[in-house]
Amino acid sequence: MTTLAEAIAADQLGDRVWLYSNYHCNLACSYCLTESGPKVERRELDPATMLDIAHEAKGMGFTRIGITGGEPFLVPELPEMLLELSAVLPVLVLTNGTLFQRSLLERMAPLGAADVTLQISLDHPDPVTNDVMRGPANFRKVVEAVPALLGLGIPVRIATTLEDGDAEDLPRLCMLHRELGVGDDDHVVRPILRRGRAESGDMGVRARYLDLPPELTLTADGAFWSPFAPTVRQGVLDTDLLLSRTTRPLQRPVDAMLTVLGGRPAGADSTLNIR
Repeated sequence: MTTLAEAIAADQLGDRVWLYSNYHCNLACSYCLTESGPKVERRELDPATMLDIAHEAKGMGFTRIGITGGEPFLVPELPEMLLELSAVLPVLVLTNGTLFQRSLLERMAPLGAADVTLQISLDHPDPVTNDVMRGPANFRKVVEAVPALLGLGIPVRIATTLEDGDAEDLPRLCMLHRELGVGDDDHVVRPILRRGRAESGDMGVRARYLDLPPELTLTADGAFWSPFAPTVRQGVLDTDLLLSRTTRPLQRPVDAMLTVLGGRPAGADSTLNIR
């Protein structure tokens, strides 16, 4: 079997371990993979567990940590936890960017000197169109949050999720993120994936596991092939891309992932721009 170090060095496996901090969210986006919303089951990972996993991941050869949800900043102690996590490995946090009021920004200030990057979702340059997909006042809150976070010294990326018909609006969206202080290299564009709420709404593109870049992803329910894998539809967790119900010790899901990697056909790289 290929070792973890060999798989990462050969770019067969991502060097980042993803952690689903929670599944609940203050929004209920129309294409959400996890059917997240204010009233869904929280499925939280304990902060102490996440810190332990980061130490274990570093010892095994992973070089980065990703935090996603749900909306991670609904976890009350997240800013302080990010400071601890970033002392172990660099951290990328995926967030909808709508919770950064003054009190939270004050708690975020120490992260300006830490190795923490925020990836904030923004899908359309038109506020109304954006908010139809994501929720009321989403656009306004994001365009206020991005410069405020950058002003604290916290790097920000913009993530845009598009349907095919939205591509013509991309140049205007790029102008907007540049005006907000986010460069082109920090703009991630990807298609809607037909999983979770998007599948229920007949949206997006279908993807096999071969289409999803392999990145070990841990949730309260187990270990998955990709951060796009532990999806929920009609309240039921999808398990088609589940590697193992066991997440600790980390070697267990790593071995399961390496076994699956070893069975992939030669040249089976990701064919969709999903990241």
